[in-house]
Amino acid sequence: MLLTWIAEVADEPLVLEPDRPPEEWGTNTWSIGPDDGPAPSVAEVVAAFRGTADGIRRRIADMPYDGPATFYVWHDEQAGRLRCSTGSVGPDRLPFGGPYRPTEGLEPIVEGWLADRYPGVVRREELEVVDAKEVDDEAGGSEAELRPFPVWVVGVGT
Repeated sequence: MLLTWIAEVADEPLVLEPDRPPEEWGTNTWSIGPDDGPAPSVAEVVAAFRGTADGIRRRIADMPYDGPATFYVWHDEQAGRLRCSTGSVGPDRLPFGGPYRPTEGLEPIVEGWLADRYPGVVRREELEVVDAKEVDDEAGGSEAELRPFPVWVVGVGT
Protein backbone atom coordinates (compact mmCIF):
# COMPACT_ATOMS: atom_id res chain seq x y z
CA MET A 1 0.00 0.00 0.00
CA LEU A 2 2.79 2.44 0.95
CA LEU A 3 4.63 2.00 -2.35
CA THR A 4 1.40 2.54 -4.31
CA TRP A 5 0.70 5.71 -2.37
CA ILE A 6 4.19 7.09 -3.07
CA ALA A 7 3.76 6.37 -6.78
CA GLU A 8 0.37 8.12 -6.80
CA VAL A 9 1.93 11.38 -5.55
CA ALA A 10 3.23 11.91 -9.10
CA ASP A 11 -0.38 12.18 -10.33
CA GLU A 12 -1.75 14.42 -7.56
CA PRO A 13 -2.49 18.12 -8.12
CA LEU A 14 0.67 20.13 -8.68
CA VAL A 15 0.97 23.91 -8.28
CA LEU A 16 4.09 25.80 -9.36
CA GLU A 17 3.52 29.43 -8.40
CA PRO A 18 6.79 31.08 -7.28
CA ASP A 19 4.90 34.15 -6.05
CA ARG A 20 2.52 32.05 -3.91
CA PRO A 21 4.62 29.71 -1.74
CA PRO A 22 1.81 28.91 0.75
CA GLU A 23 -0.38 27.62 -2.09
CA GLU A 24 2.47 25.49 -3.43
CA TRP A 25 3.22 24.09 0.01
CA GLY A 26 -0.42 23.33 0.76
CA THR A 27 -1.07 21.60 -2.55
CA ASN A 28 2.26 19.88 -3.19
CA THR A 29 3.19 18.54 0.27
CA TRP A 30 2.35 14.96 1.24
CA SER A 31 2.81 13.04 4.46
CA ILE A 32 3.31 9.33 5.06
CA GLY A 33 2.70 7.75 8.44
CA PRO A 34 3.27 4.22 9.63
CA ASP A 35 1.62 1.63 7.38
CA ASP A 36 -0.47 -1.25 8.71
CA GLY A 37 0.89 -3.69 6.16
CA PRO A 38 4.30 -5.35 6.00
CA ALA A 39 7.14 -2.84 5.92
CA PRO A 40 8.72 -2.46 2.49
CA SER A 41 12.49 -2.48 2.14
CA VAL A 42 14.54 0.70 2.00
CA ALA A 43 15.36 -0.07 -1.64
CA GLU A 44 11.67 -0.39 -2.53
CA VAL A 45 10.78 2.95 -0.90
CA VAL A 46 13.74 4.70 -2.56
CA ALA A 47 12.77 3.27 -5.96
CA ALA A 48 9.17 4.45 -5.46
CA PHE A 49 10.30 8.01 -4.67
CA ARG A 50 12.70 8.04 -7.63
CA GLY A 51 9.81 6.95 -9.87
CA THR A 52 7.63 9.69 -8.40
CA ALA A 53 10.33 12.29 -9.08
CA ASP A 54 10.58 11.09 -12.70
CA GLY A 55 6.79 11.32 -13.07
CA ILE A 56 6.73 14.86 -11.68
CA ARG A 57 9.62 15.84 -13.97
CA ARG A 58 7.63 14.62 -17.02
CA ARG A 59 4.52 16.50 -15.87
CA ILE A 60 6.46 19.73 -15.40
CA ALA A 61 8.03 19.37 -18.86
CA ASP A 62 4.47 19.39 -20.28
CA MET A 63 3.41 22.45 -18.26
CA PRO A 64 3.77 26.07 -19.33
CA TYR A 65 6.01 26.57 -16.28
CA ASP A 66 9.64 27.25 -17.20
CA GLY A 67 11.73 27.64 -14.08
CA PRO A 68 13.46 25.79 -11.29
CA ALA A 69 11.59 23.04 -9.49
CA THR A 70 12.73 20.64 -6.80
CA PHE A 71 11.13 17.46 -5.51
CA TYR A 72 12.24 16.72 -1.97
CA VAL A 73 11.76 14.15 0.79
CA TRP A 74 12.54 14.36 4.51
CA HIS A 75 11.86 12.48 7.74
CA ASP A 76 9.82 14.71 10.04
CA GLU A 77 10.99 13.08 13.26
CA GLN A 78 8.79 15.23 15.50
CA ALA A 79 5.66 14.01 13.71
CA GLY A 80 7.01 10.52 12.99
CA ARG A 81 6.25 10.95 9.31
CA LEU A 82 8.02 10.83 5.98
CA ARG A 83 7.11 13.90 3.94
CA CYS A 84 7.60 14.94 0.34
CA SER A 85 6.89 18.06 -1.66
CA THR A 86 7.63 19.91 -4.88
CA GLY A 87 8.53 23.58 -5.00
CA SER A 88 9.35 26.16 -7.66
CA VAL A 89 12.74 26.78 -6.07
CA GLY A 90 16.22 25.33 -6.19
CA PRO A 91 17.41 22.88 -3.51
CA ASP A 92 19.06 25.68 -1.53
CA ARG A 93 15.79 27.65 -1.11
CA LEU A 94 13.33 25.10 0.25
CA PRO A 95 10.60 26.56 2.50
CA PHE A 96 11.80 25.25 5.85
CA GLY A 97 11.82 27.42 8.96
CA GLY A 98 15.05 25.86 10.20
CA PRO A 99 18.37 24.64 8.87
CA TYR A 100 18.42 21.67 6.52
CA ARG A 101 21.09 19.90 4.49
CA PRO A 102 20.29 18.99 0.86
CA THR A 103 21.51 15.49 0.06
CA GLU A 104 21.48 13.15 -2.91
CA GLY A 105 21.25 10.11 -0.63
CA LEU A 106 17.67 9.10 0.13
CA GLU A 107 18.55 5.76 1.73
CA PRO A 108 19.59 7.12 5.16
CA ILE A 109 16.40 9.20 5.38
CA VAL A 110 14.18 6.21 4.59
CA GLU A 111 16.21 3.95 6.93
CA GLY A 112 15.69 6.39 9.78
CA TRP A 113 11.96 6.54 9.16
CA LEU A 114 11.53 2.78 8.84
CA ALA A 115 13.62 2.21 11.99
CA ASP A 116 11.56 4.68 14.07
CA ARG A 117 9.86 2.27 16.49
CA TYR A 118 7.90 5.07 18.19
CA PRO A 119 6.92 7.53 15.43
CA GLY A 120 6.37 11.04 16.75
CA VAL A 121 7.40 10.10 20.30
CA VAL A 122 10.62 10.84 22.12
CA ARG A 123 11.13 8.25 24.82
CA ARG A 124 12.21 9.55 28.22
CA GLU A 125 15.51 7.64 28.08
CA GLU A 126 16.33 9.35 24.77
CA LEU A 127 15.87 12.86 26.16
CA GLU A 128 19.00 14.87 26.71
CA VAL A 129 18.88 17.13 29.75
CA VAL A 130 20.55 20.44 28.99
CA ASP A 131 21.19 23.39 31.27
CA ALA A 132 19.67 26.38 29.41
CA LYS A 133 22.23 28.81 30.87
CA GLU A 134 25.07 26.55 29.72
CA VAL A 135 23.65 26.46 26.18
CA ASP A 136 23.25 30.26 26.19
CA ASP A 137 26.86 30.71 27.35
CA GLU A 138 28.19 28.33 24.68
CA ALA A 139 26.18 30.08 21.96
CA GLY A 140 27.48 33.48 22.94
CA GLY A 141 24.27 34.59 24.65
CA SER A 142 21.97 33.73 21.75
CA GLU A 143 19.80 30.75 21.06
CA ALA A 144 21.66 27.53 20.39
CA GLU A 145 21.94 26.55 16.74
CA LEU A 146 19.77 23.73 15.49
CA ARG A 147 21.43 20.88 13.67
CA PRO A 148 20.49 20.78 9.98
CA PHE A 149 18.37 17.77 9.03
CA PRO A 150 18.91 15.89 5.75
CA VAL A 151 16.52 16.47 2.85
CA TRP A 152 16.75 14.41 -0.32
CA VAL A 153 16.52 16.77 -3.28
CA VAL A 154 16.16 16.17 -6.99
CA GLY A 155 15.76 18.78 -9.72
CA VAL A 156 12.54 18.29 -11.66
CA GLY A 157 12.38 21.66 -13.46
CA THR A 158 14.68 23.63 -15.72
